[in-house]
Amino acid sequence: MNMLKNTMLAAACITGLLAQGQVTVEVVSRLPAKMENRHYVDNRRPLMPLDLVPLPVGSIRPQGWVLRYLQLQRDGLTGKLGTLSAWLDKKGNAWYSGNGQGDHGWEEVPYWLKGYGDLGYILGDTAMIAETKSWLEKVFQSQGSDGYFGPRIGGDGRAAAGQTPDLWPNMIMLWCMQSYYDYSHDPRVLPLMTRYFRWEMTVPDSSLLKTYWENSRGGDNLYSIYWLYNRTGEKWLLGLADRIHRHTADWTQKDRLPNWHNVNVAQCFREPATYYMQTGDSGLLRSTYNDFAMIRAMYGQVPGGMFGADEDARTGYTDPHQAVETCGLVEQMASDELLTGITGDVSWADNCEDVAFNTYPAAVMPDFKALRYLTAPNMVVSDSTNHAPGIQNQGPFLMMNPFSSRCCQHNHSQGWPYYAEHLWMATPDEGVAAVLYSSSAVRARVGPKGAAVVLSEETHYPFDDRVVITVDSVRRAGAGGGTRTGEVFPVYLRVPGWCEGAEVSVNGASLSVKADGGSWLRLARKWVVGDRVELRLPMRLVERQWTANKNSVSINYGPLTYSLRIAESYKVMDGRLAAMGDSHWQAGADPSQWPSYEIFPGSLWNYGLVLDGRPLGDQLQLVRRPWPADNFPWTQNAVPLLIEAKGKLIPEWILDKNGLCGVLPQSPVREAGPVANIELLPMGAARLRISAFPVVE
Repeated sequence: MNMLKNTMLAAACITGLLAQGQVTVEVVSRLPAKMENRHYVDNRRPLMPLDLVPLPVGSIRPQGWVLRYLQLQRDGLTGKLGTLSAWLDKKGNAWYSGNGQGDHGWEEVPYWLKGYGDLGYILGDTAMIAETKSWLEKVFQSQGSDGYFGPRIGGDGRAAAGQTPDLWPNMIMLWCMQSYYDYSHDPRVLPLMTRYFRWEMTVPDSSLLKTYWENSRGGDNLYSIYWLYNRTGEKWLLGLADRIHRHTADWTQKDRLPNWHNVNVAQCFREPATYYMQTGDSGLLRSTYNDFAMIRAMYGQVPGGMFGADEDARTGYTDPHQAVETCGLVEQMASDELLTGITGDVSWADNCEDVAFNTYPAAVMPDFKALRYLTAPNMVVSDSTNHAPGIQNQGPFLMMNPFSSRCCQHNHSQGWPYYAEHLWMATPDEGVAAVLYSSSAVRARVGPKGAAVVLSEETHYPFDDRVVITVDSVRRAGAGGGTRTGEVFPVYLRVPGWCEGAEVSVNGASLSVKADGGSWLRLARKWVVGDRVELRLPMRLVERQWTANKNSVSINYGPLTYSLRIAESYKVMDGRLAAMGDSHWQAGADPSQWPSYEIFPGSLWNYGLVLDGRPLGDQLQLVRRPWPADNFPWTQNAVPLLIEAKGKLIPEWILDKNGLCGVLPQSPVREAGPVANIELLPMGAARLRISAFPVVE
């Protein structure tokens, strides 16, 4: 990560005449953040302008495999969880009572609603939108004369008569309200938030953010304060922001973190960068980068973009059989998306894709009807057994179970909706940026007069290196017709850090510029309907070595990490019989409609890779297969890009005493057995996998 720079650096600037006029191409290391986008809600002074500005919810219409994932969510656990989870039962629910009273109501409702509502907005699903509004109406009703809204509960999730309520669940609900406002412009949202933050100003220092979760996660509260300030401009909010930062756990320490809970780390490390927007103190921004690097240096010497904390990271437990919560995955993706906007740093989008492509899909069943609490890079059994102390958690934490877990069961919902909402973002110079590549269409206001444009993107990325963007319409502000009217504005294309020599053409004419990873390609011209941009992001086979984990290696092709194909043998279970102790479900929940699964290896998994030092292209064979007809490439049988490799069995590498994949043997491993042909498939499609390999001689 090298983007802590204050100037815009142009590595190349080329102007050429194309079929439809002139185009300017620049390779830049960051966007012109000192400017402010006038068409969207940018940071209001004195906050520092964003490098990339989020587009309103509903501006982006995902297509391709991202759309298919969202549809699976709607028809699966996210869309139907209200009929399954006891925490979402409206009877006795303090979130649904309208007065904050009830026998249950903590983080589960807003966790779920955070993604459920956005999913409805993106898909235009009227039933989901109506259900979202039914919950939010109760939130509006619950606001008291003192300004507090929602359940009055303590840090243990229980009623808190006479106590300062736990602010953590409300932090999540504020984000639900922000998405709802962006979608609906309901005029009640801003007054509700204003009155609530005025109430927060009255909470004495001795009671503010004192319990574990709210103290760790105060950064989410801080972000919502800035969101409101950017829309109302009330200066007292900045004083509240100062106060929230002071009372939040200190994520600016050089050599340690406030705690090592995996979700807290993935979610809270962004807090210093959030407060940086107010202070302009680059040291705060460096703290966020430092936290990210620290956890990965100590526990993240593994592929897949995450780190091995199980629930809480422990000294000495760093092998790739250590896992991470599904909550941690989606919170890391959200952090990466927010930090991309704050910094314009390509590496945050790179990490978001690393998690989204290589770790998150394997945490969920392909039909999105079950998920597991913990997922690891090397995971050769996914069952209901208690694997502690091999993993930090006591209980059945590895099986695919829709009935289990109070947090991940609900919090998973934000992953793909938030991802879809950040495929495109607005730029400070009133253009648009393709941030996360996926087939999609985006509606945006651009140029000095806010012309309305629609751009469409077609790609099979990350399984293919080509991205095609077409200008579908351009309409100047106030114009009654004239959809073919041209408009001058920039289009930014992210060049991922792994890429060398990105190439671009406009209307079939190649531009003589090549961009390496960690940069943006800025294309500016008078765009007209039918203009076509083709981007090529050359992918190559790369060997990544994890020296701190026994010199193991992983194989990448572009943004995809590859895993050993292991035959997956599924055993159907009644998830109610193997749920965690704090799990509860509704009386009518039918396990036959919501099957749980144990997954066992149906083939040998203890292979090391045979690598001999030659170029990987001479040792590994890429195998392309047709794109799946259902647009869902995240299963073993559907992946369109495989790798044929050579391996040897390592007989002494077996399950350990806790039933987990054994600790990696030290590479290189000397093994006399025969060389075998093995097949590697994308890590995200492997629900059992070996992703960090020993190297055998």
